[in-house]
Amino acid sequence: MDWRLERAIYDVSLHHHWVGSLFHGVEQASIPVMVVITGLLWFFSRPGGGRKWKLACGSGYAAAALGYVIAFVIHHIYDRPRPYEAHAIRHPWSSSTDASFPSDHTSLSFAIAFAVLAFDTVAGVVFLVVAAIIGVGRLFIGAHYPGDVLAGVGVGLVAALIVVRLLPRFVAFVVDQVERVIDPLVRPLWRRRAGDVPARP
Repeated sequence: MDWRLERAIYDVSLHHHWVGSLFHGVEQASIPVMVVITGLLWFFSRPGGGRKWKLACGSGYAAAALGYVIAFVIHHIYDRPRPYEAHAIRHPWSSSTDASFPSDHTSLSFAIAFAVLAFDTVAGVVFLVVAAIIGVGRLFIGAHYPGDVLAGVGVGLVAALIVVRLLPRFVAFVVDQVERVIDPLVRPLWRRRAGDVPARP
């Protein structure tokens, strides 16, 4: 069943080359984009003000790291071949040979998204949409089976729950240490934005 579903999805890319090319581009940018937009959350918090966005940022990164570790362990327990390794199909958009189950891209993306969702519904939904596009894209380029992507969603959820529920003090400690370095650098920008310090001509 997993292969039949993947073949049906991948056939769309084979018959409409632009679809595969589009999601190949998504694949190339996916993790860097998730890392960058997660980092941008930090700067939503005014230095010395509320820490919600900083905690969301820190939790997102921590969940992604934990999600990667969980996926890494699973890869070494169950080395599932990629669809194009196990079946005779063309694969112009992907050539990875590491374990297919679970999808690393999906695991990391959903780990971040679920962690952010724990702090803000609207931002979390936006991140979930981006993560879903990344996960679906893995199918259209033939890199994974649907089961691999679903497992990645599960890994991401577990990682986010562990970080948000069991490691909030650790995240808060790390955020506090990073704050000491970054806040003095961005405080002048916030003051200028608020009009407290006139901008230079």
